[in-house]
Amino acid sequence: MLSSPVRLRPIRGALKAHDWLPIWCNLRSTGAGSASASNHSPSAILPAPSCARGRCLLLLLLLLLSDDLLKKTKAEGDSEEDESYNLTFCVVIDRRCDRAERRGVAVFGGRPSRHTPTMGSRRMDAPLLGLFLAHLATALEVPLDLLEGLPQPPTITHQSPKDYIIDPRENIIIHCEAKGKPHPSFSWTRNGTHFDIDEDPNVSMKPNSGTLVVDISRAKAEHYEFVYQCTARNKHGTAVSNNIVVQQSRSPLWSKEKVDPIVISEGRSLVLRCRPPAGLPPPIIFWMDNYFQRLPQSARVSQSLNGDLYFSNVLREDSRNDYICYARFPYTQTIQQKQPIIVKVLDLDAINDTMAAFYNDTDLFSEEPADERKPNFLLPSGPSSSKTVLRGQVLEMECIAEGLPTPKISWDKVSGDLPTKRTSFLHYEKTLRIVDVSESDAGEYRCSASNRLGSVHQTIRVTVKAAPYWISGAPRNLVLAPGESSVLTCRASGTPKPSVSWAMNGIPIENSPKDLSRKVEDDTIIFTDVQAGSSAVYQCNVSNDYGYLLSNAFVNVLSEPPRVLTPNHKVYQVIKNRQASIDCASFGSPIPKITWFKDSRSSTLDGDPYVLHDNGTLEIRTAQAHNSGKYTCVARNSLGNYENHIYLEVKEPTRILRQPEYKVVQLGRSAVFECKVKHDPSLIPTMTWLKDDGELPDDERLIVDSDSLTINDVSESDAGVYTCIMNTTLDHDSASAELTVVEATTPAVVYERPDPPTDLELTDQKKRSVQLTWIPGDEHNSPIHKFLIQYEDSLHHRGHWHNLTEVPGTRTTAHLKLSPYVHYTFRVLALNAVNFSRPSFPSRMVKTEPAAPDGNPTGVQGFGTEHDNLVISWKPLSGLQANGPGLHYKVMWRQKVVDSDWTTVTVANNSKFVVSGTPTFVPYELKVQAANDHGAGPEPAVAHGYSGEDLPVAAPDNVQAVMLNGSLAELHWDPVPAKSIRGHLKGYKVYYWKEHSLHKHHPHLVKSQILTFSGNHTRRMLPGLHPFSVYLFNVRVYNGKGEGPPSPDQQIVTPEGMPGAPSSLLVTNPNMDSLTLEWSPPHERNGHITGYTLRYQPVNNSNELGAVEELALPANETSLTLLNLKYGTRYKFYLNAITVRGAGPAISQEAVTVVDEGNTQTPHPIAPSPPRPPPPKARPVNPFGNVSSSFGEDGTLISWDYWGPEQNVYVEYIENNHPRVYHGGSESWTHTAT
Repeated sequence: MLSSPVRLRPIRGALKAHDWLPIWCNLRSTGAGSASASNHSPSAILPAPSCARGRCLLLLLLLLLSDDLLKKTKAEGDSEEDESYNLTFCVVIDRRCDRAERRGVAVFGGRPSRHTPTMGSRRMDAPLLGLFLAHLATALEVPLDLLEGLPQPPTITHQSPKDYIIDPRENIIIHCEAKGKPHPSFSWTRNGTHFDIDEDPNVSMKPNSGTLVVDISRAKAEHYEFVYQCTARNKHGTAVSNNIVVQQSRSPLWSKEKVDPIVISEGRSLVLRCRPPAGLPPPIIFWMDNYFQRLPQSARVSQSLNGDLYFSNVLREDSRNDYICYARFPYTQTIQQKQPIIVKVLDLDAINDTMAAFYNDTDLFSEEPADERKPNFLLPSGPSSSKTVLRGQVLEMECIAEGLPTPKISWDKVSGDLPTKRTSFLHYEKTLRIVDVSESDAGEYRCSASNRLGSVHQTIRVTVKAAPYWISGAPRNLVLAPGESSVLTCRASGTPKPSVSWAMNGIPIENSPKDLSRKVEDDTIIFTDVQAGSSAVYQCNVSNDYGYLLSNAFVNVLSEPPRVLTPNHKVYQVIKNRQASIDCASFGSPIPKITWFKDSRSSTLDGDPYVLHDNGTLEIRTAQAHNSGKYTCVARNSLGNYENHIYLEVKEPTRILRQPEYKVVQLGRSAVFECKVKHDPSLIPTMTWLKDDGELPDDERLIVDSDSLTINDVSESDAGVYTCIMNTTLDHDSASAELTVVEATTPAVVYERPDPPTDLELTDQKKRSVQLTWIPGDEHNSPIHKFLIQYEDSLHHRGHWHNLTEVPGTRTTAHLKLSPYVHYTFRVLALNAVNFSRPSFPSRMVKTEPAAPDGNPTGVQGFGTEHDNLVISWKPLSGLQANGPGLHYKVMWRQKVVDSDWTTVTVANNSKFVVSGTPTFVPYELKVQAANDHGAGPEPAVAHGYSGEDLPVAAPDNVQAVMLNGSLAELHWDPVPAKSIRGHLKGYKVYYWKEHSLHKHHPHLVKSQILTFSGNHTRRMLPGLHPFSVYLFNVRVYNGKGEGPPSPDQQIVTPEGMPGAPSSLLVTNPNMDSLTLEWSPPHERNGHITGYTLRYQPVNNSNELGAVEELALPANETSLTLLNLKYGTRYKFYLNAITVRGAGPAISQEAVTVVDEGNTQTPHPIAPSPPRPPPPKARPVNPFGNVSSSFGEDGTLISWDYWGPEQNVYVEYIENNHPRVYHGGSESWTHTAT
């Protein structure tokens, strides 16, 4: 298995030719390439390293490719506004961090992620390990000689899958690729022993690779079906691949068989069996006719998962002679077909005419055509079933029912809700499909089949197991400096819990050379004070009954002085008021520390407005003109230092000053759209015009100037939306307007947006208000709806206009409320049905004096994130609400007890404060007051909160259980005292499990289940218990932090219940006047079996039932012979088991005594089963014998002996007291012909 490979995607950035760009892969880079990188350039994402004690480093190194590869990149879908394209190489230093579990990605042009390490951590302890090419089309290897002298143990980069199915018609290629420095050598094992490739002339190994090629032109593929494992080694270690099980695809032929025609009465159900040959992988099944057209399927007729075709009820139109089952084998792309099946659907009169001759013109089937009937399940059989599925796989369950009218299938989960986003229903709701199965999908599912006559239900219990899977990723490579310490973790889970074993360089670690710096503790290897020369590759193998995980991770011990990868004298450009980032990507071992200086190097840059990130990037959140200049970064470690000079240029933004306006133009006239733009003079602008978001038509009537678009001789096709776009290398701006074309026969009424208001005047100025008046502009034939008043605060947000208020279009004055400490300038816009006018010229400036805040923060709350802290948070005031400079907050708190004092701190530039060292879960009173340099706001309201929770320390007392019936118990307990809960009471959890059944035949069961009761309850019901069993349970309280300790285990003994049906009932030795019944006790005894009740009655040819005879049988009896029965008579038998709670459900069976002319019957007393085998008997006159039935996975199996001359037989059975007749041949029904 690959040892945590690094996967990349292209980085989006506007780099120039021959640029090198470093990015720290465990952070989100903030300035790669140009600080205003376009969203259309190439990007790269790397998985972050695992973290524990130690340090982290992932480093990206960007390198430009040749023109040929760049063209390939463009062809594969990347777009770039200029002609520069980038390809990303990655240098990986996978280290452990000073703080646990850091995560992040490397992304161009974004801010560091919230998981970015703090500034206090060191830069790098280890040198560059390897370079990885960005994944554009395929993974390419970067030559390691770019950085001479850096060794690397082997890493498996590509291998064939664990279960490798091959096409027997093609050469076998077993992949094994690895990298390392020096390049590794390769060897193989086959079935666990060394595979000498040189001794097999049909096998060769690719140059500089471990990939095997088997030439099958001279050998058969099946001769190479073995288990293979690849080993890659160099002088620094050994890596191994997974066990690769090679099997060839198989598509066996369909066995020859005779398929007899099927004749069936209309309205009955029918199953056409497919039974395809087993293939590898299994074939795909579908039903078609002779013309290769798929047979129509519906809610009435559908295909099951195993390929059989089910009819809930047949119609006359189902008659056809070409029901053909096809099997497609995907690897060999071969399709095989079963012999066509002929189905003829008749009414019962036609069946009587067909069979009359054989049965001496007797009307055997005198019943009416099939009546409407309630549903009955054809698949699965029985009231319940079970299914086991692996985590991450697809769970498919199906229910197919027969009935008339056609039943409708529905699904629900008994023990919870269906996962809607992962659930789908197939085959007309008959199949429930859940993808990406998780442990939460275990439980009971119920499918229901219903029509207007009733419904039936089937319960399916799903158990979820899990092959091993990584909890926090596979073990990751470590690069350490001599004397450092770290850990290698192999943390996985599964069901059942997997075992973990370690190897070093392919040898079990217990057999490897001893190393005092290494200690193995289960799934973790701890390295302490590592020394040079102890590099190695470690293998972690995690396995259980359902699979295994094998991962390689190397530990490389290196020493390197610092290097800076960011090119010297690199120039970054950024638009004013945007975020700017300049990079200082470095590596070394130990990790270098980065320091930044500007211009004169008088002081380090580590305070406002600068933000220094752990990846070496220097961020300026809002770049201004004075931030331009020369920057110097210095990288230092114990082996030396290195410095680089970088330049930042801050540019003016591009803005459209005069936008194009809405036009209504007559046919044949001209239309002119203006688009005047301001931009930074050092940037080269490009003006582009679009029509309806597409290119302008190639028409000489359209004339594009530097700041306008003219359309001469306007036609109807010119109508549309026109957009001007001004692009520079760093930014762009755009604006749109619509052109409407009207007939020129009559003078057109031109509707345009209004002219801007004029003559703005401010009067009646007070501390907190002012009066604004203006004169409206021309309406242009469309009345003004309203005026929008905007303001600019030149003190805080120069150049940004904000909406202040609106007034109706009939007014030309507005009373404006003002805030303290603002320099106001106002402007007015008019709106009619066309659009807003251009803004008016600004008014004169109005300056308001500072004042104390008028209000306090809202949303004050207190909560704990740890058991010994209190986090006080609030919604901060906006800039307008600050009312003056120096905004800060007075945060006050005290315990909610009598006479406790308030503690006060002052907080600025933050919206929360953490109080440490608090008692666990104590109520607090909280206040947050706003203040500035001119005073404090009003007295704040008191809010309430609690310090952090901790796990409960006590369990419920006096836990008891009272049985209410055989499956329901009522549980009681005393509540846990509030001081012992140590948090907000969420509820109680009951853990219970079946210790064992009181019946000696039942196994010992200990699987635990959990019932969760939210709220403060002390009495709850425990349902679903199994009769005649012993359960143990305990109760635990839980809060927001988790569960408390369990109460002592208590015992529940459930009473006996009614038994299940006997597990089998067979009829043997049928004679003219006797037969023998044999049965087995119920699977679910639910108590001591005290006896059995046997009831039986005759059934005549009209399916009328005769008198019932009932017998009581002892518990130890499992067979019985009935004597002196009526000859040639069909009997129905019902057998129940009995416990002290009563009789359980019955199992039924039918049998026919043999015909003997001239005999008369006497009453039939009961005789016990003979202790010896019955004597041989002559074959009876009736051609049928030994009729029996049994339940299986695919339904009910009916079998018999038959000595007659006919090839087709009729099977009759009764279900729910409704007789039904089916016709079948050797394909549809199982029987023995002798």
